[in-house]
Amino acid sequence: MRNLLGERTSRAGVVIGVGMGGFVDGIVLHQVLHWHNMGSAVVPPTTLEAMQRNMVWDGLFHAGTWLITFVGVWMLFGAAEARTLPSRRAFAGQMLMGWGLFNLVEGVIDHHLLNLHHVRDLPAHVPAYDWAFLAVAGVGFTVAGRLLSRKPRGWGT
Repeated sequence: MRNLLGERTSRAGVVIGVGMGGFVDGIVLHQVLHWHNMGSAVVPPTTLEAMQRNMVWDGLFHAGTWLITFVGVWMLFGAAEARTLPSRRAFAGQMLMGWGLFNLVEGVIDHHLLNLHHVRDLPAHVPAYDWAFLAVAGVGFTVAGRLLSRKPRGWGT
């Protein structure tokens, strides 16, 4: 794992970033803005029954992101015990990279391959949002996080 993410301890930051990215998606896009639910392209929430079905899928999604975040915190605790914690800067970059990776994987799978939902399903699907989401919140966050997590030039080995 060292060659993919840098230091061994970076895995905790990336895993926490994946979980936290899922929480941001669920809280902001599902609950605050009401742009989509986990299955809103399959079962548009136009009736109370459809809304309830979507709410169950959203709840399962949140349970999964909670579990991923918990695993990341557990990994971070292990790194603290081993006294191999990254710097705050590197940890922030690792979390941003994890958030970007979450957005890339979830965006490609749920928005494009499975067509479960789109960034903006409600009131209508806007395809440009899906592509902008992948570019900015997916590729952009991943690259920015990777750059932030690296040691600046001139630092010791």
